[in-house]
Amino acid sequence: MFFEKLSRIDLNLLVCLQVLLEECNVTYAAKRLNLSQSAVSKNLAKSRQQFSDPLFIRNAYGLTPTARAKELHVRLQPLLQELESFTRPVSFDPSQSNRRFKMSLVESTYTLILPHFLSDILTQSPHSMLDAHAWDSKTFSKLQSGEYDLGITGKDIHPNDAQLTLQQPKDILSQEIYRDHQVCLVRKEHPILKQKWDLDVYLGLRHIQVRCDGNERWLLDYKLADKNLERDIAVIVPDFNSAASLTSHSDLIFTAPSHFMKVMAKQLDMVVLELPTNLPSMAYTLFWHEHNQEDPANLWLRSIIITRCNKLSFP
Repeated sequence: MFFEKLSRIDLNLLVCLQVLLEECNVTYAAKRLNLSQSAVSKNLAKSRQQFSDPLFIRNAYGLTPTARAKELHVRLQPLLQELESFTRPVSFDPSQSNRRFKMSLVESTYTLILPHFLSDILTQSPHSMLDAHAWDSKTFSKLQSGEYDLGITGKDIHPNDAQLTLQQPKDILSQEIYRDHQVCLVRKEHPILKQKWDLDVYLGLRHIQVRCDGNERWLLDYKLADKNLERDIAVIVPDFNSAASLTSHSDLIFTAPSHFMKVMAKQLDMVVLELPTNLPSMAYTLFWHEHNQEDPANLWLRSIIITRCNKLSFP
């Protein structure tokens, strides 16, 4: 009876249901699964019949999972991860692998960190592919689901600070790979360069801010708020390069990690100023899900990144 019931379970339906539970949107789920919306809708209809539950209620923005669907979500993810582990090789030969490694990277790593390990990856594994995505608010959930292999973003070093700026799930593991600190960037003809540089002057300027992980406030803003101070944010943009470019054409001031700023200052002929207030360092941090802890391919990729980043030398 056990095997008879098991034989009636369609794994494709379970995978489709898991993606629907993550996206709560047929269009987005279809895109991720590389299926038509019609096929996803048909799979949903079969899943409803299989579980004797509507599973989702349509709303103005997509789908709302039922109580039964939420219960299934909790149990489905570890089940599919365990099933996926059966297909993994017990060993990994990078020279023969054609694996597609999916990584989520905060934008500044493309300039600062990725070039230092990309060559090693492509040399040791000439048939593999590195599929890089922007770090965003869904990165941790995609590491948990197995959609991403690794992620890299900035993390504040002190645990209390990190809780304010980056909520890391308990099943996500991490390792610091490089430390950095915040500095300021202004255009070469900025009138502020003729004045005494201090916190009052800094706060008197209008600022440009990068939205990171959906968050418009950085640790700096929380630390200033502790002193009943705040920056005058004039513009919020989605990426670091746009912020630097706009700063070069205005009297806005941009605050970001120093090594990225030094690269931008050289490229755009701008001036770097020290941040006129004490702020703890941040660390570029490598993240992966605990189910990949002993995966040979993931171990190989992490080892290259960690080894190369230990040898980083920036101007």
